[in-house]
Amino acid sequence: MKQLILFQLLCVSLGLFLPAYEAAQSVEVHALNSFKEDIFEDPLLVLSNWNGLDSDPCDWLGVTCSANVVIKLNISGSSIKGFIAEELFQLSSLQELILHGNKLIGSIPISIGSLKYLKVLDLGSNELTGPIPSEIGNLVNIITLNLESNGLVGKLPFKLGNLQNLQDLRLDRNKLHGTIPGPVNASSQNKKGFCRLSALKYADFSYNFLIGGIPKCLEYLPRTVFRGNCLRYKDIKQRAPEQCGVVPPANKARETRLRPAENKPKNPARDSKPTWILAVEVVTGVIIGSLFLIAVFAVVLRYKSKPFVLNMWSKSTSYKDHTTVFIDSDMLKDVTKYSRQELEVACEDFSNIIGSSADSLVYKGIMKGGPEIAVISLCVKEEHWTGYLELYYQKEVIDLARLNHENTGKLLGYCIDSHPFTRMLVFEYASNGTLYEHLHYEEGCNLSWSRRMKIIIGIAKGLKYLHTEIEPPFTLSELNSSAVYLTEDFSPKLVDFESWKTIVSRSENNSRSISHEGDICVLPSSFEDRHLDVQGNIYSFGVLLLEIVSGRPSFCKDKGCLVDWAKDYIAKQDEMGSVVDPALKYFKEEDLKVICEVVSMCIHLRPRDQTSMKDLCAILESKIDTSSSSEMKATSLAWAELMLSP
Repeated sequence: MKQLILFQLLCVSLGLFLPAYEAAQSVEVHALNSFKEDIFEDPLLVLSNWNGLDSDPCDWLGVTCSANVVIKLNISGSSIKGFIAEELFQLSSLQELILHGNKLIGSIPISIGSLKYLKVLDLGSNELTGPIPSEIGNLVNIITLNLESNGLVGKLPFKLGNLQNLQDLRLDRNKLHGTIPGPVNASSQNKKGFCRLSALKYADFSYNFLIGGIPKCLEYLPRTVFRGNCLRYKDIKQRAPEQCGVVPPANKARETRLRPAENKPKNPARDSKPTWILAVEVVTGVIIGSLFLIAVFAVVLRYKSKPFVLNMWSKSTSYKDHTTVFIDSDMLKDVTKYSRQELEVACEDFSNIIGSSADSLVYKGIMKGGPEIAVISLCVKEEHWTGYLELYYQKEVIDLARLNHENTGKLLGYCIDSHPFTRMLVFEYASNGTLYEHLHYEEGCNLSWSRRMKIIIGIAKGLKYLHTEIEPPFTLSELNSSAVYLTEDFSPKLVDFESWKTIVSRSENNSRSISHEGDICVLPSSFEDRHLDVQGNIYSFGVLLLEIVSGRPSFCKDKGCLVDWAKDYIAKQDEMGSVVDPALKYFKEEDLKVICEVVSMCIHLRPRDQTSMKDLCAILESKIDTSSSSEMKATSLAWAELMLSP
């Protein structure tokens, strides 16, 4: 009898549990399926196995579950385009939402604030617009918040200061305005706004339209994270006054001309002129006017003779519809032009993808009878391609083509085609992949201490060349281990695959700066030059040295910011060895001291300092011996490793 009662109780329990479990599963399936329905472009078919009829989404691509509950969604770098469905935030147990590097549009739904367990939110490198919802301030468990490289507008929500566990905040490259919440006055003891972010280790506010001052509590951050705004600091590179809405002072001479004449008694005797003087004045005016018209006509004819003219495209009926950008057809005459067909053959029908971002795809190929190549294809539709973009694309080709150094990537040529619409850059391929892959995917097994020192010196030589040996100088858009490619003998090559971002930003700057009415003629000489960030490169070089020596990424969720972790060790000589990669079998203490010295110079660089890559390269080359003879003097273990390394 007791067994029967227990069996009945078990059945009742299962009857209650199973419907609840199925209900939870159906909510998650509905939420994910709604997200898929709002995606209207999926070129890599990453959502192809998301079956709405499937009751268990845990096997779907990008979905991670724990105890049969969805806790992570990672669809990054997949070029999906569409909106973020509000139903997605019904995934109440979600801890990580990573949609980085896609083409998501629209605004961020305010219902995002309901994800109370969310720890990582990464919507960076998309095309999102609208303001940052203040409801994000309800995500009290969040550690990483990345909204960089979108089109977000409005002010920074004051409620973001509620995120007590936030460690990494990235809001750079948007269109945010207003002040950074928090007291600027050093004497203020009230922790308001972002000064309440007690766990914050890194933040980036660069390339927005922020005004005012930097809160005192955020002054520990690198100065580079505030550049490209409208802040009141002369030692940080800011936007031009015109972009910040500052109207230049009126021309006094023009003011004088436009000021109404004062009521002064007229002298009829002085005002009257002989008839012959009036006749001379009329004839002179006609001649000058005729000469002016001839000059204008000659200029028009000259520019009409240019064979390559692009009209700026715009959906709106604003002044941009009447903007014409003149482009010199001889601009690229000294750079090799490839046809899409020959690149298609070389890259096996563009099937060999070796990298991707929100803006581009990278293919590997082999030219017939020629070298291995890396082809960057810009992911822009023809209807979104403007005259500004075309000009800056061609200027970027010229800028990259002039680089010629053993430690910089070599641009072999470009591809411009209309059917289908194509804009590509063709680089020489470095066969050993990126430095990032060797440091973090292969456990550094191919990178001995001496090999790492050679890579460091090679990177330093490349930066010295870019900063000091060519005119005008050149800086990398983003210097990190993913921008360093290694050849067969592990020689480093600096490649600016992120240069496409500079093309877009400069195009946006130019289009924003025009505020005339009617038809406008824009000539190449009036366009913004490539942005130079020498100090930013030097700071990134210091971080990169730490990454090479330690084998740790510059930032990771579990271990935080590499610079914060390492700065205590590199300041104490007896603790320097703690930063060395445990995968290394040996290292040279003398080399490590030099590396730590250079790292300190880079990460503590101030705007008034005169430190250059020329100085840093000289220190590294003079104090680190990478010759074979120095290896022979090393420990027996080092010698054995040298003999075993290819």
